[in-house]
Amino acid sequence: MNKRFLSLAFMALVVGFSACKPKFQKLPSGILYMPVKKGNGKRVAKEGDIISMNLLVKIRDSVVLDNFKMNDGQPIETMCNKVGFHGDPMEAFMMMREGDSAVIKTPADSLYRGGMPPFAKKGDTVTFCVRMLKVQTQADYQANLQKAAKEQESKDDKTIKDYLSKNNLQAQKTQGGLYYVITQPGTGESAKAGKEVTMKYTGRLLDGTTFDSNVDPKFDHVQPFSFVLGRGRVIKGWDEGIALLNKGAKAIFVVPSGLAYGQQSLPGNEKNPKGIPANSTLVFDVELVDIKDAKEEPEAQMPQMESVPH
Repeated sequence: MNKRFLSLAFMALVVGFSACKPKFQKLPSGILYMPVKKGNGKRVAKEGDIISMNLLVKIRDSVVLDNFKMNDGQPIETMCNKVGFHGDPMEAFMMMREGDSAVIKTPADSLYRGGMPPFAKKGDTVTFCVRMLKVQTQADYQANLQKAAKEQESKDDKTIKDYLSKNNLQAQKTQGGLYYVITQPGTGESAKAGKEVTMKYTGRLLDGTTFDSNVDPKFDHVQPFSFVLGRGRVIKGWDEGIALLNKGAKAIFVVPSGLAYGQQSLPGNEKNPKGIPANSTLVFDVELVDIKDAKEEPEAQMPQMESVPH
């Protein structure tokens, strides 16, 4: 189903909540809880479980969070913990089964006890409109993640092979699943884990959309990017692929989603409104500019939205 339609349907449900005369019950933590629709799930969420929800959060008429618009339609996932403070919505979450919908109201003063954000003020009420999608034990959650990753791996492999054929690229595949084409050989030894490498790069989606680059002035950071290889400072596909290159080498990396951001989506910005959707295969044009011994001082982190390889 179209995510836009889902978002509108969810909003309609919220409007329906507002139109009816609410019958809230006050829970021990002080929040107000109103069940709206009963699902057919058998398991009630409890401490330690992983829950997946469609969630819309409002303060007055302002939407603070809507996972359809702010999370590329991906559900909100969190672990159930003990109720930690007066007004903790977790108390209500742990009363819900799969398929349940509810409205929760809690004071902004309680929720933002560490400091009021600019969109809220003292005395406001925060409204949570929740649809519980899944309740899983941690073991089941991990098993389902592995199953989904395996299924996505097969999809990615077919998608990549089609992309390579369409673009007439003769790529090699690593044991980890990265496809790469060395377009210009370098000189000397290949980069090794623990060495500081300096890179030029451009990253694209399979449809050709450029989401980041440190050689294109459009992205406002036209300077080589340095990091220590093999420390998890970049996506797995980079740590694996750059270890195949020597100084001066240029290459194309076609990175399956499992070696990139997996099920995580990255929001867009004015330079890249599309962002990076969940389960995206990424294509990088890279150049290994330099290899040297790493310094002892801590490394600078990559800028979060601009330098996407982080």
